[in-house]
Amino acid sequence: MLKTIGYILLVVSCLLFLSILVVPWMGFSKIQLAGTTTGLIIAGEILFYLSLFILGKSFWYKIKSKLKFWKVKSNDTDSPKQSDQL
Repeated sequence: MLKTIGYILLVVSCLLFLSILVVPWMGFSKIQLAGTTTGLIIAGEILFYLSLFILGKSFWYKIKSKLKFWKVKSNDTDSPKQSDQL
């Protein structure tokens, strides 16, 4: 039951972040637009961290591994030396 609540909080936080893209077309004034966007960002962050707290460290590492970009491993034998580049 607790994991379900964590997943629901994660989905709601993602929806809050996605709703930021819709806010400019709602016809708000500039001040209302800034306040609404700020409120959505803060609420999304709070719900995201709360869901991570509920789901645990292993879920955080799972998210982190999915979002890591491929890092190029360079070996000294594979990369040309500076004198070779000149």
